Amino acid sequence: MKTRIVDSEITLIPYYRNDAVSLPWYQDPDVVKQVDDRDTPYDVDLLHRMYDYLCANGECYYIEYNGTLVGDVSLRNDGEIAIVICKAYQNRHIGRRCVQALLQLAQEKQLRTVKANIYTFNTQSQKMFQSVGFTKTAPEWYEYTL
Repeated sequence: MKTRIVDSEITLIPYYRNDAVSLPWYQDPDVVKQVDDRDTPYDVDLLHRMYDYLCANGECYYIEYNGTLVGDVSLRNDGEIAIVICKAYQNRHIGRRCVQALLQLAQEKQLRTVKANIYTFNTQSQKMFQSVGFTKTAPEWYEYTL
């Protein structure tokens, strides 16, 4: 896995353990609800298990925005994409640009489709994925055909 330049503001950096930065994202109650439909924040053990799983089953990157790590994005080998942007950096089109970059990665991996699991109450993510070209295929699933 290599560093991927998205644009002049965003770089995707291969995952490495960095709990001091990433754990606070997953301890924010609003963010955890958006991405995992959880009412309790992550602890370090759950954070490690999540990242270990994502890295073992695909590619996982930190999102660096103008020199600051602001979230993570992953593309699993089965074509499922997931993204988290910390609350302070949401609504800047960072997610949209990162998803577009991972669609390019999916093409390089010769995947036919990319899918995203988005909870019905997470309208912010639904709109973002649809703006990139994903279509709703089930109540909580969105798909992009390459």
